[in-house]
Amino acid sequence: MPVVDVNTKLVGLLGNPLGHSFSPAMHNKAFETLGLNYFYLPIEVTADDLPTVAAGIAKMNFAGYNITIPHKIRIMDCLDAIDPLAQAIGAVNTVVLEKGHATGYNTDGEGFVRSLEAESGMTVDGKRYFILGSGGAARAIAMTLAFKGAQKIFLCNRTEQKAHDLAVEINTKVSPCSEVVPRDPARMASAVQQADVLINTTSIGMHPEEDRIPIESDLIPAGVIVSDIVYNPARTKLLQVAEAKGCKTVPGLGMLVYQGTEGFRKWTEAEPPVEVMFEVVRALKG
Repeated sequence: MPVVDVNTKLVGLLGNPLGHSFSPAMHNKAFETLGLNYFYLPIEVTADDLPTVAAGIAKMNFAGYNITIPHKIRIMDCLDAIDPLAQAIGAVNTVVLEKGHATGYNTDGEGFVRSLEAESGMTVDGKRYFILGSGGAARAIAMTLAFKGAQKIFLCNRTEQKAHDLAVEINTKVSPCSEVVPRDPARMASAVQQADVLINTTSIGMHPEEDRIPIESDLIPAGVIVSDIVYNPARTKLLQVAEAKGCKTVPGLGMLVYQGTEGFRKWTEAEPPVEVMFEVVRALKG
């Protein structure tokens, strides 16, 4: 347990519930590794109390905080400024405090991009993406990819209207690169064949339903990079099927860690010890 004194910069995690979070252990080990006088603590807060808590934190010795379920949208009403990407995504997961001024960011998509680039060796600009799902994670990833110059983003969701609504937002807020793909095998096969990367942003394949797969295996072409944001299990059925076809694969643990490293940089202006953070999360996962 680090010594917390009057000079310690605090960082918090606001959400409810928080018992499952890896963030406190991951960040505190990173602070300790670099010898930084920072301390990260979980703060469970209800929706009704969120404005009061956010206002109080801004007056205290906090460098910033993370926000998780269910407050990523509501927190936006409590901030002084919002980064353009977070504004486009419509959710904030990281806040930086400078002299009481609170600025909101969304590092989920950036965390995904860093993981994809680090583990696949590719750069994201000018590429084509087939995304399964249109929920919160899909919004963050798709908007970030569009901001970073994606050539094409195919969106495929069980409820087609949600995919349509997200595509319209991407095309109007960022660039006209998004297209909806109905859940029809022939249409899906055609779109995936055009894609450089297939991304699962749904919870299909997550423990305890490890045997499920979000897309029929015969629709996955051998040359596509396959990424799954599910990190429990580490190698989902989707990734196993893709690997058997010779595809490069990108598991979900990297997104979890790299979205944290983005916040770490913003709060400390120091380069995070990425491998240490990975080690902590792997140990916690067992």
